Amino acid sequence: MKPVQVLNAADPASLAAFDEIIDVRSPGEFALDHLPGAINLPVLDDAQRAEVGTIYGQESRLRANRIGAAHVARNIARHLETALADRPEGYRPLVYCWRGGQRSNAMATILSRIGWRTTVLDGGYRTDRRWVQARLYEDACALSLILLDGNTGSAKTAILERLPALGVQILDLEALACHRGSLFGAVPGQPQPDQKAFESRLLAALQALDPARPVVVEAESSKIGNRVVPPMLWEAMCQASRIEVTVPRPERARYLVQAYGDIGAHQEVLLAILEKLPVHPSQRRLGVWREMVERGELTDLAEAMMAAHYDLAYASGRRKSGRETLKRSAWSGLTLLASTPLRGT
Repeated sequence: MKPVQVLNAADPASLAAFDEIIDVRSPGEFALDHLPGAINLPVLDDAQRAEVGTIYGQESRLRANRIGAAHVARNIARHLETALADRPEGYRPLVYCWRGGQRSNAMATILSRIGWRTTVLDGGYRTDRRWVQARLYEDACALSLILLDGNTGSAKTAILERLPALGVQILDLEALACHRGSLFGAVPGQPQPDQKAFESRLLAALQALDPARPVVVEAESSKIGNRVVPPMLWEAMCQASRIEVTVPRPERARYLVQAYGDIGAHQEVLLAILEKLPVHPSQRRLGVWREMVERGELTDLAEAMMAAHYDLAYASGRRKSGRETLKRSAWSGLTLLASTPLRGT
């Protein structure tokens, strides 16, 4: 039997020393957030965890421990026969639970008796969470950011997605938040990650970037759907210079209808969104927009909404920001890519 080791840090360099990171919390806990790259091998599933907790609080501590131990033993045995069946002799796993207590130590004890060099993360998931919070809420951003700006429908996301092929570093906040921004941005069938999971994904993406080279990020508000951009990044975005994409309004309207076709195909969804606009239009204007939806005049609707609200809001935001504009590019027919001063830098 090899002794169980203890790790006191959750920084990327420390985590990289292990062959695998095993999260032994319940699937529900794992889904909310977990360490980057971790696999979920729960020693108690969600129902079992609830059962043991109820018995512990309402009946008997002894009975709860006995039933919990039986569940844990069966679950660990199943993991050894399935997910861990092919691990080699020199396997080095890191095991963690909520706070580095009973669940992780139960798994680690068994793995170490097999002969694997097993380590437990001291403090468990909470140690990792403190690491993430310190980086995103206390540290300063070390990256040189450039905002990709432009009015609604300028295809900023499409441009951003193609920049890596030109050798440009990007940070895709909408992909990390699983949301396309604005009230129309929900991705059908794909719920947004929990705020904690969003922050974990964001920090992992930030740490993968080269601070010696500029990073292009789409100009966003401080919230992407229901996810909040942490202070470290938001403050850097507020100070960043920008590249502004300008596209004629009719072309932007046509692009929006295509890009948001999943929403436009459902009148009831679109009508519900109109009721939630942050600046509520007059009843007369809202009535006109509803009629456009019902007649399927979505391109006209998009152009009308941009003229009455979105373009004005973007212009106001730019005036207030005072950010330097490095380049202003006008695209004809939504030709999305051209050379930029960022290539190769």
